[in-house]
Amino acid sequence: MTVAGVDGCKAGWVAVIRRDAGMMPEAMVFSAFSELLAALPDDAIVAVDMPIGLPDFSGRGGRGPEALVRPLLGQRQSSVFSIPSRAAVYADTAEFTDLDAWYAAHRRASEVAFKTSEPPRGVSIQAFGIFSKIREIDALMVERPALRERVIESHPEVAFWRLNDERAMSLPKKIKGRVNPDGMEERKALLARVGHERGFLDRVPPRGAAEDDFLDACAMMLVADRHRRNETRSFPTPPGRDSYGIPVALRA
Repeated sequence: MTVAGVDGCKAGWVAVIRRDAGMMPEAMVFSAFSELLAALPDDAIVAVDMPIGLPDFSGRGGRGPEALVRPLLGQRQSSVFSIPSRAAVYADTAEFTDLDAWYAAHRRASEVAFKTSEPPRGVSIQAFGIFSKIREIDALMVERPALRERVIESHPEVAFWRLNDERAMSLPKKIKGRVNPDGMEERKALLARVGHERGFLDRVPPRGAAEDDFLDACAMMLVADRHRRNETRSFPTPPGRDSYGIPVALRA
């Protein structure tokens, strides 16, 4: 069975795809998530680093998955963003023409988030930056319910934690927005121990994807493979459901 690990990147989505057990994966970039799905068999398992399932009202710590996994990650827990309500994510869906428009849209989303959360809080810049990608997957999940059984949410640092015998990575992947070579090496060494060939991990990422995006997609592929074998853990267990019936759970 085909498994794919996916992460958002500058050009859209970077996917690490393994067509069959024992085969070398391939890395590809797609401009849209729908294009990625169209390139895969209908039974492919896909693990993606993106929130799936949106709450109508956001509680302390965000959705249930975020609140559950943060304590597992120690110093890496800041990589898990709080995702606000569906209304906040959809507060402004227009294309941004300039930076002023971007900040104005962020303010509007934060205003909606304040009204749909307890305790009231706005939207972080980091979370707002992925809203368009959250909406892209959410629309597919609403329109194509069959995807809900095989497209699962994960998170790289939670995946590394699980792959590392449930121990968080000791080094950050980035420092002040720049890739940390030591943190990347720690993660490459782990991935090489648990399922990837080192030569594949050391390759140049496909055009449009950064080195850390590619490595995160490699981790997501291993989560997808574990899910294929019914070996992932679900946070929470059992998964919740949003108002559209979409599962709300992070798998690793």
